[in-house]
Amino acid sequence: MINKTTIEKYLNWEYWPSSMFYVPNLPYAFYLAIRAKHPAFFSAANPAIKSSGNGTESKFETIQLVPEKYRPKSVLVKPKTNFKEVLSNLKYAEIDFPLIAKPDIGFRGLLVKKIDSKQELENYLINYPINIILQEFLDYKNECGVFYHRKPNEKKGRISSVTLKKFIAVTGDGKSTLKELILTDKRAKLYIDLFESIHKSNLDTIPKPNETIRLTVIGNHSKGTQFINGSHLISKKLTETFDQLSHSIDGWYYGRVDIKYNDFEELENGIDYKVLEINGIIAEPTHIYDAENYTYFNALREIRNHWKSLFFISVQNHRTKKVPYKSVKKFVNEMLELRNYISSIKKFQ
Repeated sequence: MINKTTIEKYLNWEYWPSSMFYVPNLPYAFYLAIRAKHPAFFSAANPAIKSSGNGTESKFETIQLVPEKYRPKSVLVKPKTNFKEVLSNLKYAEIDFPLIAKPDIGFRGLLVKKIDSKQELENYLINYPINIILQEFLDYKNECGVFYHRKPNEKKGRISSVTLKKFIAVTGDGKSTLKELILTDKRAKLYIDLFESIHKSNLDTIPKPNETIRLTVIGNHSKGTQFINGSHLISKKLTETFDQLSHSIDGWYYGRVDIKYNDFEELENGIDYKVLEINGIIAEPTHIYDAENYTYFNALREIRNHWKSLFFISVQNHRTKKVPYKSVKKFVNEMLELRNYISSIKKFQ
């Protein structure tokens, strides 16, 4: 039986499955492939990243491309690594608890979790026997996604999307339990299963009047975080900051950068920010999910606009820098392997 929450998600396009955003745009993708004379033309966009960032790349290896001062401290843990060695590596990297654990290959917040203790970390690594990134927890006030692209023969690029992330929270009234507050919040109630899991030991507690309880620290739409169109914040100075970042990563021209920062003016001026991830060719301009200020058809058009930019960057890389297009067979095999991998780790949940 379909419950009320499921119906609400069906009625709001913000929560529709990704196929609803990409299947309608497939004719345009075929048109670009014909123009490029290769079905996998997009594989030449970011030669610094495996397959230009089609989702099969190592997030750990990709984040190492970012200058050290702009990336969080991270270690990679492989399956069956002795737990004492894990703790030793964390100590050497100066990473303390709490920390963030996430799959080395993954997206949309899959298995991303804040870890508060050694015991919780050990359990997490036992439950998920795959390559895992352990990353310092960054206690910055804000998080955003910036979509940047630059043609390989040009020094200056363009920012086409800024997405501000509003972490979902509830405010206590001194009477209601945490669970009751979640169920009466218009957005939080849609993620009740997730929050019951995260806050299971505190659901029956009663927050103090005006006490704000942040329900998640993971800035992902699937974790309840609200995406807000911040494109009005795009400026010449912000673009210059990302031009500098792009030029510091030889072979990265297209994608979304997820960032932690305290003050947007500081970010704009390239001061005190950290890059959580660089997402390549499968990156989305996530401001399109601001359902209060965007429409479904505007979202479809925005995706096509970004694919157009991806086309020009890829073709130019191929023609002027001799970056090869990946064979269709190899690219398809990679995507099939990714699908099987994602299916296998979802079983761990």
